[in-house]
Amino acid sequence: MFTLAELEAVIPTVRAAMPATPQYAWPTLKARSGVEVVVKHENHTPIGAFKVRGGLVYVDRLKRAQPGMKGIVTATRGNHGQSFAFACARVGLACTVVVPFGNSTEKNAAMRALGAELIEHGRDFDEARERAEQIAAERGYVYGASFAKDLVLGVATYAHELFTAFPALDTVYVPIGLGSGICGVIGARDALGLSTRVVGVISEHSNMYRLSLEAGHPVSINSAVTFADGMAVRIPNAEVLGVLQRGADHLVEVTDDEIAEAIRVLYTDTHTLAEGAGAAAFAGLMKERDGLRGKQAAVIVSGQNIDLPWMAAVLAGKTPQVA
Repeated sequence: MFTLAELEAVIPTVRAAMPATPQYAWPTLKARSGVEVVVKHENHTPIGAFKVRGGLVYVDRLKRAQPGMKGIVTATRGNHGQSFAFACARVGLACTVVVPFGNSTEKNAAMRALGAELIEHGRDFDEARERAEQIAAERGYVYGASFAKDLVLGVATYAHELFTAFPALDTVYVPIGLGSGICGVIGARDALGLSTRVVGVISEHSNMYRLSLEAGHPVSINSAVTFADGMAVRIPNAEVLGVLQRGADHLVEVTDDEIAEAIRVLYTDTHTLAEGAGAAAFAGLMKERDGLRGKQAAVIVSGQNIDLPWMAAVLAGKTPQVA
């Protein structure tokens, strides 16, 4: 996928905007699960999510390659759009972000605060993506894909930090939306020559990669309704599927109830704020904890951008409902 030299070459671009995020082995999580759990805190970034890394590398390289470009347009449920808005602001580039109707109000506000033009369109991410591609053609903008090598290289820098700090990890649990995060982890593991198992965690409401792995080719689903909005994708990416086929140990599906409980546990045991996708990896670990006794495993808390009403519901012992 990429070499260690390619990965290390983009680290300065990320470091120019943010420090390395911490990774801690929390005794409270070990007491609860029976597993030594290392949390990679990707909620500790300038946008509260891992995606900022990919945006920084992608936009920086695009700007250098096309200095006369008019702007970038992309589609998102929130964190990817924030990453592009943050990166574009750093290089003085216009950024338009298309989100589906009903998207997180707080993520929308964050993207606007970062200087992005926000457009609402469609019922989900995939319909917003189609509109973003149309806008790119209409305006002469570059369409900022949600999956590309430079995005994966950027987000792989968090895996480089994690594996450098904890090279003896047995297993890493990674949440999957479209898939840049898990591809970055698999790529970094392979580039560093490690044997760590990488497990993808998917929502039961967005299980297209499980279906695709079973079929041996990309399989789309009709809907992806979950409060873990960072995982709510209907159409798989063929390149991601190939990486999963070659490099993932297996996938584990989690329910919205299990994700909500994981948010509560992370908050109670570590005072970590996690959004749905951000807590999904821990939910996956808890589901498989019996097979991890005596081992060291990591979970990626990929983001913290959960709206207040949902967080209030979760802390009250409920699971947020999405129409």
